[in-house]
Amino acid sequence: MKAMACAVLVASTLLPFSAFAQTTGSQVTRAEVRADLAQLEAVGYRPSTHDADYPNALMSAEAKVAAMQGHNGAYGGDQGGAHQTGTAAQ
Repeated sequence: MKAMACAVLVASTLLPFSAFAQTTGSQVTRAEVRADLAQLEAVGYRPSTHDADYPNALMSAEAKVAAMQGHNGAYGGDQGGAHQTGTAAQ
């Protein structure tokens, strides 16, 4: 019984290490990350000088880049669907 309990304890301790923290279908390349950083720096974001207002400064720069690219700022992009309301068309 004691050996079984030890085996269960060892298995439950090692099981989380077998799972990956992040699994994505596509990998981001170093060139893509550098291009994104260059776009942010082009609109005025400086990573080393915005420590005090880090989240807000980064989000502001990302919004400027999205506006330059014509994105609406929502996640997932344009789905191109139809919009319907409960009123009759006139």
